[in-house]
Amino acid sequence: MAGSTTAGSARDALGAAADALNAAGVEDPRLDAELLLSEASGWDRARLAVSPEAGVSAAAARRFGEMVRRRLRREPVAYILGRKGFREIELMVDRRVLIPRPETELLVELAVELRPQSILDVGTGSGAIALAIAGEMLECEVTATDTSVAALEVARANAQRLGLSGRVRFLQSSIPDGDSFDLTVANLPYVAELDWPSLQPEVTQWEPREALLAGPDGLDAIRDLIPRVREGTLALEVGEGQVEPVGELLHGAGFGSIQTRRDLAGIERVVWGKR
Repeated sequence: MAGSTTAGSARDALGAAADALNAAGVEDPRLDAELLLSEASGWDRARLAVSPEAGVSAAAARRFGEMVRRRLRREPVAYILGRKGFREIELMVDRRVLIPRPETELLVELAVELRPQSILDVGTGSGAIALAIAGEMLECEVTATDTSVAALEVARANAQRLGLSGRVRFLQSSIPDGDSFDLTVANLPYVAELDWPSLQPEVTQWEPREALLAGPDGLDAIRDLIPRVREGTLALEVGEGQVEPVGELLHGAGFGSIQTRRDLAGIERVVWGKR
């Protein structure tokens, strides 16, 4: 109709986008289409589900179209939206930092169970682990480090937006000199060089390579960190099949009581030990 302010129904927009994303090899095309249309239209996904014939405004359709084009280039949804949920918080993310994964929440879960008085988060990235712990464990002193100035900018911005700037000390380093911590947690790079070509384009083309790759066997960063943690408990996120060699590295460095935890896919994802 001439002068119409809508550009078709939500059903039609979602269907067309999901078909295009599916053809491009996107893993969850319908879910991604819903998330992007929700952002573009300002509607929540529940409204999209119950009102599929609702008209999408021309302005929203333009925003949605641009988002879909970005997703077709395999840009991750989290970067398109500029945010990612993690535990009880929402983090701002962009290409300066790795997108927080659900399996990394295991490190926060472990910290909550152990109830340490002081925690060091090595390689904090967006600040996900440190900020989640700071928000859930008010009695705990939290320090977060990263060697990347750009990542620390993101982490500090997240801390300020969440009202947690006074709860986390951010440092550009790896292990702070002269400090000791009850618990050190780290989600370090653990992708082996040979595995890189098999990863999804969302990872290899968009996320920071230095936050993912760690030498021929994926253990270079972990191998470097373990002997530098002189006391307390050290908990590490690892890749599939890495629990045994990382456990041996911990044992060889004097850590005992080594334990592991599986993620929701059944993969042994976290290994920790205590000096």
